[in-house]
Amino acid sequence: MANPWATLGVDLHLEPAGSSGLRRGLTDALRDAVRTGRLAPGTRLPSSRTLAADLGIARNTVAEAYADLVAEGWLTARQGSGTSVAERAVVPPADTAQPRRRDPGRPAYSLIPGTPDLAAFPRTEWLKAARRALATAPFDALGYGDPLGRPELRTALATYLARARGVRTTPDTVMITAGISHALRILGSVLRTRGVRTIAVESYGLAVHWDLLRTAGLATPALPYDELGTDTAGLGDGGAVLLTPAHQFPMGMPLHPDRRTAVVEWARRTGGLVLEDDYDGEFRYDRQPVGALQGLDPDRVVYLGTASKSLAPGLRLGWMVLPPSLVEEAAAAKGRIDTCGVLDQLTLAEFMVSGAYDRHVRSARLRYRRRRDALATAVAHRAPEVRVTGIAAGLHAVLRLPSGTEQSVIQAATWQGLALHGLSFHRHEQALAEPLDALVVGYGTPPESAWAGALEALCRVLP
Repeated sequence: MANPWATLGVDLHLEPAGSSGLRRGLTDALRDAVRTGRLAPGTRLPSSRTLAADLGIARNTVAEAYADLVAEGWLTARQGSGTSVAERAVVPPADTAQPRRRDPGRPAYSLIPGTPDLAAFPRTEWLKAARRALATAPFDALGYGDPLGRPELRTALATYLARARGVRTTPDTVMITAGISHALRILGSVLRTRGVRTIAVESYGLAVHWDLLRTAGLATPALPYDELGTDTAGLGDGGAVLLTPAHQFPMGMPLHPDRRTAVVEWARRTGGLVLEDDYDGEFRYDRQPVGALQGLDPDRVVYLGTASKSLAPGLRLGWMVLPPSLVEEAAAAKGRIDTCGVLDQLTLAEFMVSGAYDRHVRSARLRYRRRRDALATAVAHRAPEVRVTGIAAGLHAVLRLPSGTEQSVIQAATWQGLALHGLSFHRHEQALAEPLDALVVGYGTPPESAWAGALEALCRVLP
């Protein structure tokens, strides 16, 4: 495990202390942080359970490191008060007479959007589901498999997506993928084979997705964007369009109802395809979730979903709901065998059927809503000139900055040890939208123990 204690708790950056084992390395790093004053006297440390979860190590390892430092007098522990830094004189190291800025290459906090709180992954319930799934899996499940994926997961997804997202499907039109990027590779190949040469995209989005489509030989012109969201009026005949209609990434607003209707009518009229990226459809806070665009026309809309936001991107599990006419072509483009891990597919199917997925999503929704509310409150109090938008759903917010300040804020964040994306990072090079100075803040990203520190670091750099 590389540098497992590189970042600790709410506001402490630790350097690894050699290769003498987890307990020794953690103990040495904590002792050095106290000795040099980076952990001030009286600072309360995270609980052993919280820190162990954040670092991905055993709780006993953290507890033993704490106990060693209590015995040495560096820390104090009181029943009911947790573990804190002992009151003692701070002796700075000889080579740090002049204050040094933090190395910008190693941020202590990240508010980069796109990742949920990985420390909150439901390990215990996932392990239970994995055991049940493996115990009951038929022998043929371990073979090469159907390119569409395991029928257990396709059935579970068809039921869940119909109930939770208004998707119209059967298991026969569901394909399991290794995430959205894998789905776009498959679809890019299908579109190119069909003679499509252009797929329109939004003015703001993910360059990695645009690049995948370009690699397939497709041009990716940008659609205009205004106060009603992406404007699809300029779509030509045929072709395809990639949209995030339920919660535009990164701007955060849903596609206007008139434009939802218009893009489906365009697809019917021209024979075009709409690729709907529903990347965070489970996380809506202020009103009933916006249903999937696919429900308006399953024959013209390809629905794309993923477990990356609801569970973890490392699972590499996503799905497509395909128009029936596209299933065979997509299967051929994916390959004639299943290329996604069957055990994880079976586990996710069991996780969904047992109700554990719904329980996890409900719990995560409450946790992220609290973070969103804390973000909005803190920004309103500390930086009243900054406007928080796009927060009705998802795991990120857009902070509108005074004109001309985006790059200076990003630079200030770097020296605060805070990783941030400006809105310009997500702007298409041919964007047909007025440039805006803003931050795209992934408030779902930090572990719970680091959230308060990340929010404080953010507020310090806001104008």
